[in-house]
Amino acid sequence: MKKFWMFVLAIVISFIPGIIGGFFSPMSPGANVWYNTLNQSVLTPNGWVFMIAWFILYTLLGISLFLVMNNEKTRLNKGKAYALFVIQMGLNALWSYLFFGLQMIGGALLALIALIVVAIWMMVAFKPISRAASYLVWPYIIWLVFALYLNGTILFLN
Repeated sequence: MKKFWMFVLAIVISFIPGIIGGFFSPMSPGANVWYNTLNQSVLTPNGWVFMIAWFILYTLLGISLFLVMNNEKTRLNKGKAYALFVIQMGLNALWSYLFFGLQMIGGALLALIALIVVAIWMMVAFKPISRAASYLVWPYIIWLVFALYLNGTILFLN
């Protein structure tokens, strides 16, 4: 039963950036008007695609965190892995605040670059603890690179 609650906790923790970001998303009243006036890439997906993608990615991150938490072989590397997980969560939430909340497209781009670097570093830190946890971070990194393209395109076009 303890592992079940640890799993639930890991999933809940992984959704925190999404919850925070939701306050600044295009679905919030002011951000929607601004976001819809921006020139965007032709590859920009519909809003529902973002919702599904982030749900899947946060779930994968939660599973990844659970695998790290649940692995009892390596305790020394866990502190670094946890710290990187928390930092990437903070940068993830910061991006939403900068992009949608403050409408600072360039600042959001810099935060996204930092987020990609930390996510890669986190994936590397997860690998000695749980190879599966490390692999589950890959879709997140790929999505972040796509987000970097979208953010960069908006900055360039506007």
